[in-house]
Amino acid sequence: MSERAPVISIKTVTKRFGPVVAIDGVSVDLAEGEFFALLGPSGCGKTTLLRIIAGFETPDGGELLLDGEDIQRLRPRLRPINLMFQSYALFPHMSVRANIAYGLEMEGLAKAEIRRRVDEILDMTALGAFADRRPDKLSGGQRQRVALARALVKRPRVLLLDEPLGALDKKLREQMQLELKRMQEEIGITFVIVTHDQEEALVMADRIALMKDGRIEQLGTPRSLYEEPESRFVADFIGVTNLFEGTLADGGIGLNGHGVLPGRLAGHGAPGSPAAITLRPERVTLAATRPANGAPALEGRVAEIAYHGQSINAHVAVSGLAKPVLSRLSAADPAAATLKEGERVWCTWDPAFARVLTR
Repeated sequence: MSERAPVISIKTVTKRFGPVVAIDGVSVDLAEGEFFALLGPSGCGKTTLLRIIAGFETPDGGELLLDGEDIQRLRPRLRPINLMFQSYALFPHMSVRANIAYGLEMEGLAKAEIRRRVDEILDMTALGAFADRRPDKLSGGQRQRVALARALVKRPRVLLLDEPLGALDKKLREQMQLELKRMQEEIGITFVIVTHDQEEALVMADRIALMKDGRIEQLGTPRSLYEEPESRFVADFIGVTNLFEGTLADGGIGLNGHGVLPGRLAGHGAPGSPAAITLRPERVTLAATRPANGAPALEGRVAEIAYHGQSINAHVAVSGLAKPVLSRLSAADPAAATLKEGERVWCTWDPAFARVLTR
């Protein structure tokens, strides 16, 4: 849990849709002023959990607290929480200013106060020059900012974002990831984002809850989920990794035909039980000869080279392994320029970056 005080506490919340358990006893605290991501594949329960926080779904069990007070009986409009949908749901016949002001007008605020707050949020979201335009005259990124401004102008305690960048193209999505993070830090309220895009969560979130089958599989910082996964599911879902399947041995795993590969153990397991090592491609270096320092090494043949601009992915076929070993080299690395398909190489790495998984 974050060291900051919790604004929302979710305690053993469950939700069923007929025989399907969508949320299975989830407990997590969302800290004041943090950017929190609910991440996972389709059907894992992340959107259902977001809708429970917003008040659009009622849990079958558990508690939902805001600042220590039970809010389960509060209707969505009475909760100091705003939900921003992927579709943005802007009024097409209204200007940008009118769209942003609408919620404040419904609250009956004075016109002077509405104008002051709308002007403030227009400036913060860099929309001042577009205040009199209608949504159909805006780009996708501008419409996204209007929807965000409309949600923020009401000054909610928590802003919920359901796949907010899903409709944008890749380049604009990357720009808006940084923009969302900047605005969240500037405003200082709690953001909760639902996404299936692990890169999006890594870039923006302070903490990530990676969900699977209605449960939180692992909760932590982006770095901890990437560098220290606790299961095969986490290692494989977050980024790209090499998974070497073998049996648990002292100090690592036994790999058929290759002895014991060393690594740091995550969790517990009996010697000889199934286990795997996860190793990120950027940690794998390639050498023409076996390293003399005793580092772990696997000999193979370069089966494929994929050029990605800033990096090169080398796929190395190793005898006895079901999949090639993936090594990601910087395009600036001299070895990347001379590497050839069919070449015999040694894949080697620092054991400190190899993590042994027992589940």
